[in-house]
Amino acid sequence: MTNALRSNIQQLASTFAAAVVSAIRGANLDDILSLAESGEGSESAPARARTRTTTTAKRKTAPAAPAAAAPSPAPARKSKGGRLRRRSAEDIAKALAQVVSLVKTKKAGLRAEQIRAALKMESKEMPRILKEGLGKKVLKSRGQKRSTTYTAA
Repeated sequence: MTNALRSNIQQLASTFAAAVVSAIRGANLDDILSLAESGEGSESAPARARTRTTTTAKRKTAPAAPAAAAPSPAPARKSKGGRLRRRSAEDIAKALAQVVSLVKTKKAGLRAEQIRAALKMESKEMPRILKEGLGKKVLKSRGQKRSTTYTAA
């Protein structure tokens, strides 16, 4: 292969690669994932992209619980055994307010399991909420491990 042909091919390849990168940067993530799922432009989409797209689609179509109808916070679960959905600071603050109001009704305080059962939360949700409450000094803790009792500050 002559040097002129080689340099011409390299120049075309770099121009093409730069155009593809700029198109990807300007595209929406959902468009990219749907393109990978549909397999357009290639014979088959990678399994990893199909799995991620399916998970993303399920996450977006999950129905949201009405805020005013439920006294407890919207469940943070995504699916059985899966990771929790990402909670906003507002969600955590609402849950913390409910925990504080519940703990105020019990003079001796409550353990995390009792709080979780009363508010119908998942056990995965509790550590973050309790840590926030202790950090903001609206909750006090006494005891160790499972015998830790939380009271209102």
